[in-house]
Amino acid sequence: MSKLIIYTDGGSRGNPGPSACGVVIKNDKNEIILKTSKYLGEATNNQAEYEALVLALQKAKGIFKTQKVKNKNLECYLDSELVVQHLNHKYKIKDKGLQPLFIKVWNLILDFDSVKFIHIPREKNKLADELVNVELDAREKNKGLF
Repeated sequence: MSKLIIYTDGGSRGNPGPSACGVVIKNDKNEIILKTSKYLGEATNNQAEYEALVLALQKAKGIFKTQKVKNKNLECYLDSELVVQHLNHKYKIKDKGLQPLFIKVWNLILDFDSVKFIHIPREKNKLADELVNVELDAREKNKGLF
């Protein structure tokens, strides 16, 4: 395995509002090897998109480490055009709240040999989107229990 294929999504109910992120990681045979999600608390949608990528990069680093892979290549698919354009240096980062997240992602990608950021339509990111909604629905459901 020399390549991981990553799908990430972040979402916020309200902007800002309760937020979560979802990550799906596949191997180079297109088999799912990891699905995970995380509740983020109060954040904007764009912050959640970045946090999803941070989580994915951390997980990918761990996968490569346990597999003792020499060539560490990533293809990252996001439905956030803004985040993809930031990371591909097409858009400037004007939102001060996104700058530290951009730097966090940039520092994480230094651990890999190559990283591609590719924008996809939301319809092609259903699994990661579903993880976000499951996380937010569970949080909403449990809110009434306390």
